[in-house]
Amino acid sequence: MKNAISAGEVHRQYSQGVDAFRRQIGDAALRERFGREADIFFRACALGVWQRQGGPLTPLHVEYYNAVYARGNPAPAILFWELSGAVAEYPGFKPPEFFTRMRALDKVTGSHLARRFIDLTTLMLLLFASVDGGVSEAEAGFVNSCADALSALCDADGLAGEKAPLDVADFVTPSPSAAPAAPAADRPEGEKKEAVEEAAPEPTLEELLAELDGLCGLDKVKADVKSLINLVKVRRLRQEHGLPVPPMSLHLVFMGNPGTGKTTVARLLAKLYKAIGVLSEGQLVEVDRSGLVAGFVGQTAIKTGEAVQKALGGVLFIDEAYALASQDNPNDFGREAIETLLKAMEDHRDDLIVIVAGYTELMGRFIHANPGLESRFNKYFYFEDYNGAQLMDIFRAMCRKNGYTLDDKAEEYAEAYLKKLYEERDENFGNARDVRNLFERAVARQADRLAAQDHPDKEALMALTQADLQGQA
Repeated sequence: MKNAISAGEVHRQYSQGVDAFRRQIGDAALRERFGREADIFFRACALGVWQRQGGPLTPLHVEYYNAVYARGNPAPAILFWELSGAVAEYPGFKPPEFFTRMRALDKVTGSHLARRFIDLTTLMLLLFASVDGGVSEAEAGFVNSCADALSALCDADGLAGEKAPLDVADFVTPSPSAAPAAPAADRPEGEKKEAVEEAAPEPTLEELLAELDGLCGLDKVKADVKSLINLVKVRRLRQEHGLPVPPMSLHLVFMGNPGTGKTTVARLLAKLYKAIGVLSEGQLVEVDRSGLVAGFVGQTAIKTGEAVQKALGGVLFIDEAYALASQDNPNDFGREAIETLLKAMEDHRDDLIVIVAGYTELMGRFIHANPGLESRFNKYFYFEDYNGAQLMDIFRAMCRKNGYTLDDKAEEYAEAYLKKLYEERDENFGNARDVRNLFERAVARQADRLAAQDHPDKEALMALTQADLQGQA
């Protein structure tokens, strides 16, 4: 076990590998689906690897499993007994559903996504096998059988393989401690000691405000954001001139239903705060209860502290924050997370902003659950539901951004569908999420339709029809 890499290194290599592959997916709907479902698939693969290791599970297996999540997705929080049961009951390898979409896309476009995914899967399974410092014959056999099962599907489709074999570096950036640096004499002249990608220019305040204005709807939220930015700018000018500045909390409460743009606005706000000098980095770290709360006494403070450390210099965005304040169980670990957050907000008041978000009614209860929350969160942004016309604008924007077109019948159907969706909305109404679901389903149906054609032209590849939107054959 002494040669096993740390769980933190597993997370780094896994998230970098998945992120690198996701960036290679040109189809937006497939890219979003892969990002949402890849963690579930790979965690299932880890169960299969460990079922064949030939030895007992250890706490390190639990740490490895909980490290398998990509950026933007919630981190798992499995317990030892839960993992033991899952490994024992592992049903066998099953190709993910998004792999079918990859093969269909490869057949239409001539790309090699499916073959590259097989390489990624092989690398990730070998990474999971390293929990005990090596790869056993049984583990290697399982990895090969998984790769063979995926390859057989590609062979049946007649999909060509990659012209050149992939290397680990295609997916994972080596850790600085993983290999010695090349001697200076072997480096090209002028090369720096650390390879640094050329940084893209930082967006200006005007560009960020224009991006805010470009969001569909949200008129009240846009006005509130601009007013807040103006207030902060004037406060900083007063400070520069030695004038007194009354205390002010920049932590925010976002209230509204799912899919109303809360995360998008939070990400923009983080960049805006950096542009005016309030934050040093301007990144957004998004978590929910599972990203803050652990299953044992004392671990929640550590887990919450790690999230805070990642967010320093930027914004910590806590979605469905009301789940931290359980009214039914006074001993719930969510309260420990709240107390840790409050202390961090005090300790890092100059370089950390926390935004909590969730349903309007539930967020009100959350803020009133702790006096410390009431004192630190005194600014509320309300995100209204999108109406039918706004939902249609969002749908058109998705189509334009991803290179799809709508004919007249498809346009009429989408308008009527989204209008009815809004007028008959209930507690499950997802706003822009419902629009994204409509778009993804249409793109998937289009891919199924075009995969049966020999050589679809560019116009056909772009066109979404009424049948694609309705789900007709």
